[in-house]
Amino acid sequence: RAPEPPWVCKPIMAGPTPSGPGEPPPPPLQYSLLLQHLVGDKRQPRVWDPAALGGIPCPPKSEEQKMVERGMESCPFKAALACVGGFVLGGAFGIFTAGIDTNVGFDPKDPYRTPTAKEVLKDMGQRGISYAKNFAIVGAMFSCTECMVESYRGKSDWKNSVISGCITGGAIGFRAGLKAGVIGCGGFAAFSAAVDYYLR
Repeated sequence: RAPEPPWVCKPIMAGPTPSGPGEPPPPPLQYSLLLQHLVGDKRQPRVWDPAALGGIPCPPKSEEQKMVERGMESCPFKAALACVGGFVLGGAFGIFTAGIDTNVGFDPKDPYRTPTAKEVLKDMGQRGISYAKNFAIVGAMFSCTECMVESYRGKSDWKNSVISGCITGGAIGFRAGLKAGVIGCGGFAAFSAAVDYYLR
């Protein structure tokens, strides 16, 4: 057999570490125990200190703060907030629609008479108040129903909006009959699902 050139690398076999006379051999490294301490059940939880990380330490909440948070998360507060928001939004929407309506202020008994600015503003205010009341009622009903459904189910997902939308739409449309109630339930449920999907 021809001798190998000197530049050919040969594998080096690592043998066991020799131990002195009378000394026991070192125990083998058990990777399973090491993994248990790193990512297993024996891993110790690490306490993160916000001050050590450069953040602002958060003091514990007082009883007054907890009471305020519970009040803000309650169903009556959510319903009242939705009622106020619906009133403002409905009023703005009513005034906007009255502003682009060409029949605002006209008297049906005398259609050729030009309405005065006072009559136009009065008609716009009446329409704004009407829209504001309707939006406030719908907002309060929807928010209160959604809060009750969420409290009953114990979950916060898109089903709460669909169920509360169906209940609200059905209750509003049921005044005009069973068919209107079913249509209102389906319409409000679909609209609530679309809004919830867009927001999430």
